[in-house]
Amino acid sequence: MKTKPFILLTLVIALISCKQQTTKKEAQKLEAPTKTTIAEKIAEAHGFNNWKNVNEISFTFAEKRHWLWNTKTNEVTLFTEKDTISYNRKQVDSLSAKTDAAFVNDKFWLLIPFQLVWDKSASISEVSKEASPINKTLLQKISITYASQGGYTPGDAYDIYFDSNYIIREWVFRRGNQKEASLANTFEDYNDYNGIKIALSHKKESGDWNLKFTNVSVK
Repeated sequence: MKTKPFILLTLVIALISCKQQTTKKEAQKLEAPTKTTIAEKIAEAHGFNNWKNVNEISFTFAEKRHWLWNTKTNEVTLFTEKDTISYNRKQVDSLSAKTDAAFVNDKFWLLIPFQLVWDKSASISEVSKEASPINKTLLQKISITYASQGGYTPGDAYDIYFDSNYIIREWVFRRGNQKEASLANTFEDYNDYNGIKIALSHKKESGDWNLKFTNVSVK
């Protein structure tokens, strides 16, 4: 007759033990650090953690267009020799779409390290090691490919070459994800703007072509 209390006590202890183990496992899951992706490492190396402090950024793209972007309100102003155009990226319509397409292109060149994190719909490949197309330096490489529908340039792909510090050194643009390069150029002359690292020069292999950013300001 004494075995029943003993059995009940054993069951209670077993239930308490299982509950404690389950709670411990749940706590371990909550405490486990989230793995940083390659895209995040590249973005962080270029100052992405400081982006939250940025209120305004302005820059001139290839001596053609000067932009002023309020990053908090998404108000954008384009200054050219002929005109000044302002619009809000939250309300792009048929009248502002052409201007917005130009802004997206120029911003992409300027902030590609951050676009790797911002562009959630794009797919990013695994890391490989390859000789860079221009300087023939052995670098790490990822490819970012955009969906075939949506956006201003659907289906395009970019091969990003970066060093051991996750700083971008070269890239290849492949229109429509074709195998052949549509454009290859360097990322040079990095400047630090309140913790945001931006490459100001982009040269082709021939050396007679250099897309530059000037009048850059980050506030």
